[in-house]
Amino acid sequence: MSPFQRLRQIALAIILTWGWKRAVVAMSAGALSVLALAPFNAWPVLFVTFPVLVWLIDGAGGGRLGGVPAAALTGYWFGLGYFVPGLYWIGYAFFVEADVFAWLTPFAVLGLPAYLAVFTGIGFALARLLWSKDATRVLALAASLTISEWLRGHALSGFPWNAFGYALSEPLPLAQTASLIGLWGMTFLTVAIFASPAALIDRTWDRRLSWHAPAAAVALLIVMGIFGAIRLSLHPTTMVAGAKLRLMQPNLQQDAKFNYAAKAEVMKKYLALSDRASGPQSTGVRDATILIWPESAFPFFLTREADAMAQITELVPKGTVLITGSVRAPDLPPGKPITRAYNSIYVIDHDGSVLAIYDKLHLVPFGEYLPFQDLMEKLGFEQLTRVRGGFIPGTVRHALPVPGAPPALPLICYEAIFPGEVAARNERPGWIVNLTNDGWFGISTGPYQHLEQSRMRAIELGLPLVRSANTGVSAVIDPVGRTIASLGLGIEGILDANLPAAIPPTIYAKIGDAPAAVLVALAVILAVRRRVAKRYP
Repeated sequence: MSPFQRLRQIALAIILTWGWKRAVVAMSAGALSVLALAPFNAWPVLFVTFPVLVWLIDGAGGGRLGGVPAAALTGYWFGLGYFVPGLYWIGYAFFVEADVFAWLTPFAVLGLPAYLAVFTGIGFALARLLWSKDATRVLALAASLTISEWLRGHALSGFPWNAFGYALSEPLPLAQTASLIGLWGMTFLTVAIFASPAALIDRTWDRRLSWHAPAAAVALLIVMGIFGAIRLSLHPTTMVAGAKLRLMQPNLQQDAKFNYAAKAEVMKKYLALSDRASGPQSTGVRDATILIWPESAFPFFLTREADAMAQITELVPKGTVLITGSVRAPDLPPGKPITRAYNSIYVIDHDGSVLAIYDKLHLVPFGEYLPFQDLMEKLGFEQLTRVRGGFIPGTVRHALPVPGAPPALPLICYEAIFPGEVAARNERPGWIVNLTNDGWFGISTGPYQHLEQSRMRAIELGLPLVRSANTGVSAVIDPVGRTIASLGLGIEGILDANLPAAIPPTIYAKIGDAPAAVLVALAVILAVRRRVAKRYP
């Protein structure tokens, strides 16, 4: 039996699979697809798993209503298989205060994937509506899943974590295409490229024609690689003159982050670590012009603690500024109790004056606020941060002025996973500062996925990324995605580096998701035309 015949035999078995066996095949394909993401980046595995999706939808045609419900259910099982191992690390957060939240772990580890899988099911259902019996169905699947992934990234505040387009974030030359078409365009290409081998089993009058789709996919990968290599060679890393960074990674236990009693201990650690010598010639924090601390750095309102501010002014020398995360109290009348707060970034000068503030816009559901907050609190629920009433969202994203450096685009924690989270189009910043606290998720795949998605924002916008994380991974990344310096997960230390300079605005930075929308629209038009032509020859 030839390899071609064997492949056709396997595909036929998948097409004819039904019932629980069909669910197992779909979930297995989803679980294996996670290997394409960080930290594994084994993206060739999708050449095995994504053709399975095409054959499963082929087999759904025998069901009711044109196979649309069967395809939707198949997509749901695939999504569940993809999201459970891809997001298992969320369960770690519920053991920070295990006595309060541990019982919720199964609901989080299974409940969130169960919700996200609905969008994958929608994508499969839409694909079945556009389905044909030739290679065009691969484009139908690519367009449909791109639409459903976009919906996942926007519905109910959105959660585009592990969107399929991140499979092409490594190797770095392939990731450069994001500068043209962004994450959603990369998602379209990912599905189209890796699902293409499904066409090898198609019956045609000339067997050679069945190779056209996978051959085109491989050619597209080669073109992407060449484009990326050229782009990387045209943009060597250059540095902003005089801007010297020092990132402090405290590796602080998560329970101490929200314990006011640990105030003195936290400050002592931050101050000592920030001034630590990094080598024989180092003079500590005096080597840096910008000192950066991670998200929500203190278990108290920083600017309302005079002794903490005094310690910062003693630490930070003239000519150096501190960028730090901190909870921020709202402006209230005297005597009124503080019941809610902002998750903020401060830029603080050497004399203790606050130069700029950014309040986080995109809050984390169930982490920083509860949907239907008042009702949920009355029922006894509370978010992981245990801030009564939830955090207050900011009102506008704006570039932060930073003395001695270009203005910075602030992104707090998972704001960095949202493509298009930028300042006003008329104020292009010179770099991205991403303060985060992945300490919730322990030593797991989650922080590596978070870093990879943050890096994609740098490539999309042509801006360097400076990422300061409580437990890691802290990193300085140039505007085409090269890692200049990094400090690994679960390590306490400091990271000294120069600030990379931005490059001219990318096509994505100028026109956003328009190229991705064009790709999807063309694929849908082609799929509809082919389906209509087959129905009315």
